[in-house]
Amino acid sequence: MQLSADGVPWVIHDAELSRTTGASGDLRLLGSDWLAKVEASEPHRFGHRYAGTPLPRLAAVVELLAAHPQARAFVELKRASLEHHGREACIERVVATLDGVRERCVLISFDEPACRLARAVSGLPIGWVLEHTPAAQLDRLAALAPEFVFCDHRRLPFAGPLPEGPWTWAVYEVRDAMLARSLYARGVALVESMAPARLLAELGVTVPEAR
Repeated sequence: MQLSADGVPWVIHDAELSRTTGASGDLRLLGSDWLAKVEASEPHRFGHRYAGTPLPRLAAVVELLAAHPQARAFVELKRASLEHHGREACIERVVATLDGVRERCVLISFDEPACRLARAVSGLPIGWVLEHTPAAQLDRLAALAPEFVFCDHRRLPFAGPLPEGPWTWAVYEVRDAMLARSLYARGVALVESMAPARLLAELGVTVPEAR
């Protein structure tokens, strides 16, 4: 999540638009009227395959969540916007936008102070995204006691159970079923993947068609 110049939360990884939209500019410095015309089609990667796909506002995700009451969303507070707009402003705007589906949302961030502030002002569960190995941040992790801990699987120790606490482990960059199963055996409850269709197929999971 990045915040535009007029304080609207947008669902995009980078503050700079070029990688995922083909447009140029810093989203944090641009207004929503202009951003509404931007396509999030990754033309450098997919060509014209997804032409016409609008850059999504967080409000659009809220509408999607409202239509799917079984779903939960992890909303990442990106450092670029936290640093530019301030933690308080970013969290306030995001929490206000999530009104109506807040009970199914988790605020996550690499930024530890933002996690603390998000919990304090919103009462929502939080997830801390680790930048280093769990062992290197274990004291801070225990003090923060987030509901979720996110970590790249490449930062985990090679084997053995993961540190236990009042949190749920969520591991990302998981692309194959063998790795997913091994992580589950070590205490990981959630995995995030850039290849979800392949992963689900390897796991033998059938996803019902949207109606």
